[in-house]
Amino acid sequence: MAVSLSPAKLVLLAVHLAVKADIDSLTALAARHDTILRKDLLLRILLTYLPEALQSSKYVGFIEKLETGNFPDTTAHAINCAPVEGLVEDDATRKVRKLHLLPLKLPDRPEDDPLTLFLLRRSYKVDEEAGLLDELPSLLLPFLDHSPYVRTLLISTILPLLRRNCEYHPQEPVQYTLSAFEQLPDRVAVNLLLSQTGSSEENLHLVGRDLKGLLGPWLYDEQRWRHKKQSASPGSDEDAEICLGWDEFLHWLTKIASKSWKIAASAILQWDGPKDADLAGWGALRLSDQQEQHVGEEYARAALASAYLIPEASTEALEAAYNIVAKVATLRDLEPLAPLSSALALLPPLAEQITDDIISARNTTYMRNDLLSNSNTLTSPTSTPTTFLQALVLSAQILTKAGCACTVRKAGELALLQDEREQKAEAVKLIHSISNNGPKSDDKFWIRARNEILWLRDWGAEEAAWADATPNGIFSQLKKEFLEVEILKALLSNTRYELARSLYEESPDRPIPIKLLQDTVQAAAMAAYDNSSNPNRTRGGLKKCNDIIKSFPKTIEKTDPIAKRIEALLQATHALSEYRLVLKQGEPFTPIVLRVHTDPISIVEKILEQNPKSYTRIQDLLDLGARMVQAGLTTKDKPLLSKEEEAVHSANAERRITAMCIDTALTEDDFETAYSYVVNRLSAFKHQAAASQDDYSWKAALQAGNYRRTARTIRPTHLGNSSANPEIRHLEQRIDCLATALRIAPPPTLQQILNSFRRAEEELDAALKAEQEQEDEWDSRGDTIHGLQGMPGGFNTTAPAASRNTTSRAATSSSSRRGQSEEAAPMSLFDLARASTLSAQKNISALSGLQRSVGFGLGGGLGGGRSSMDSTNTAEHSVAGSDDNGGEDTHKRARKRDQLKNAAMGTLVSGVGWLVGAPAPAPGRE
Repeated sequence: MAVSLSPAKLVLLAVHLAVKADIDSLTALAARHDTILRKDLLLRILLTYLPEALQSSKYVGFIEKLETGNFPDTTAHAINCAPVEGLVEDDATRKVRKLHLLPLKLPDRPEDDPLTLFLLRRSYKVDEEAGLLDELPSLLLPFLDHSPYVRTLLISTILPLLRRNCEYHPQEPVQYTLSAFEQLPDRVAVNLLLSQTGSSEENLHLVGRDLKGLLGPWLYDEQRWRHKKQSASPGSDEDAEICLGWDEFLHWLTKIASKSWKIAASAILQWDGPKDADLAGWGALRLSDQQEQHVGEEYARAALASAYLIPEASTEALEAAYNIVAKVATLRDLEPLAPLSSALALLPPLAEQITDDIISARNTTYMRNDLLSNSNTLTSPTSTPTTFLQALVLSAQILTKAGCACTVRKAGELALLQDEREQKAEAVKLIHSISNNGPKSDDKFWIRARNEILWLRDWGAEEAAWADATPNGIFSQLKKEFLEVEILKALLSNTRYELARSLYEESPDRPIPIKLLQDTVQAAAMAAYDNSSNPNRTRGGLKKCNDIIKSFPKTIEKTDPIAKRIEALLQATHALSEYRLVLKQGEPFTPIVLRVHTDPISIVEKILEQNPKSYTRIQDLLDLGARMVQAGLTTKDKPLLSKEEEAVHSANAERRITAMCIDTALTEDDFETAYSYVVNRLSAFKHQAAASQDDYSWKAALQAGNYRRTARTIRPTHLGNSSANPEIRHLEQRIDCLATALRIAPPPTLQQILNSFRRAEEELDAALKAEQEQEDEWDSRGDTIHGLQGMPGGFNTTAPAASRNTTSRAATSSSSRRGQSEEAAPMSLFDLARASTLSAQKNISALSGLQRSVGFGLGGGLGGGRSSMDSTNTAEHSVAGSDDNGGEDTHKRARKRDQLKNAAMGTLVSGVGWLVGAPAPAPGRE
């Protein structure tokens, strides 16, 4: 420098060079005038006038030289002194006084070192004035070891803020300057740093990066660990240092776990705690042993709390919870956990490691409140709480995988509250879900499912030496037999009969007692029956019902009453499959309707109504009724019937169904079939009527006796020995039906039946008289015929007179009752037979008098029953003898119809006599 400058001008020149950022000239000036341009003065000049936008790399070297005092030889460097050479000294001095150089002091920094103070203030100024936060590492790194203040500022404030705004989340920067951010409360600062952590699914893998690169460096500042509070844990160090920012992170972690568990899980799994900090290689977080122990426990506690707070019941969420538990075990040097898939396959015995003090209803509140408190036994990062949480997560995972969504907290409530009703509901729901959603034909799946269900009861206590201890699982209040029964039901419902038999019938340990097994198998069979929609026993639910009963031959034998009853039920139901049957409009018949019907025999009536001509299958319907009785459908109030009771109920069902068939036959105008059922089937009930009240048979017989022929009445296919006159035949059959009704009806109903009988007799008498008159007309016509030899088929005119007379009488007595003219052809053989028939019926009117006398006697009371019946028997014989006036030959020629009629009347009188107490007629009197 050619011109010597005054101190004032030197200062002004240094300011000028700083403003121009001429670092080389400033370096030369400082090297030549170090006695005037002292370090602190130059630092203040730089702090005040050096452009904030200037890159740190351009002047940091000068600061280093200034700090060490080792300037290079600058004699060759020419300094331009023109800006200050022309100044008057007073003006220069006055200008120096007006420079207003910034002080290096900081109000909250007791540091006296000028360089440290310069670096701190320069950092704040560069950020505030130029917003060049990213220039600060270049400024401070060369002086990292110069002062802990510089290191702390760079690592704990500049580094996390720089990463947050410029590297990790530049799209959402924190709107605070370095100085303002440094002055923020710790809780606010932590929330700002982590406000974008895990903000999207794509960034979940970067959650650990944020914690390592943002929270880790921020915790480096020892000043943040000077807050003290008393510990809530008795016996612990009351002077343990804590950090409010750290506490805020723990609350952030648990809060985010209840809202977005994926972020919390990613944080725990990707970060090992404060010691796992990314300080960019600029230093290491130094915590005391006490701090490190305290921080590690709190982090592990918060991790366990986060697992409890996961609200989602999905396999992914529960897998994350399990991994959290495994991470805690690793961080706290506990026994390592097997991978989740292995744990579910092996179902480890955890009961021995879970003490009774943790299985308490009072601990339920700790799953919701005070999760981070030292008094919370569930989140204490020790062996027992960790194992308990592992068991809960495995339990919830088993339930969720089976289709019964369950959170960790819900599993905890099942285990801690020990509410038997809640546990039972959840167990039934689980087994039902397995039954409906699992593979139907995979026995390995069912074996694994059974093992899981039993494990949920005691968490593997059966495999431990103390298997008799009280179980502690989520189904701890349920008896093992109950679970086994429900599993058996599921196996049977899914047709796993062989597996069920091998587990519960053939197994030596017999998981279910024999009686309970019988009841369960029967209930399962009935459930299959009730759920069936097809009454065919070879299909659907009925086939399953049959297969279930037969799958346990040692438990339910064929001779067992239960097996017999179910077999009868299946037979009865299968019989119904042959008919069209609708009990409710629009609803086809289902088997369960038969089992729950209050009057199953009435279903036969529906069959008869809906299936034309079904009354002709009476034997099938009677067999159906018998099966209903054997199946216990008619006596639901009694579990089993004795043979005598079953016989009584079967007889009642037979009578009732026979009566139904008779009524239906009459409804369909098939009187012949109804008549056949009355005389061939109802007559057999005479001796059974006294055993039990029968209000069906006599009513059916009476109804048949009151039936009148119409144009729709089905004609008989053959006559047999009956009258050729359809009206007379019908009346005779009606009388037979009424006679049967008299024999089986109760005494109070006899008058009604006898009235019907009298009317039928009168109608028969009128019909016989009409037929007789017609016969007489034909007889008279035959007598007026002359010259029988002229008739076709007549005798030879040359025959003897006696022969001609005999032939003439025979022809006359066999005249046809068809209205042929006198000049017509001679009577046919049919007419001759008819005329003979009418001759044997001339005194039939006496029967009406007999009936009336009997009716009168009954109507007048039963006190003189025997004498009335005696007179009735006498009248019967007088009627029979009235036909003897024609001689013994005439009696021998009596038609078969007359014999049947007399037999019917004899039966009637016998029946009435039995009712009034008269003795039965002696054999052979007819």
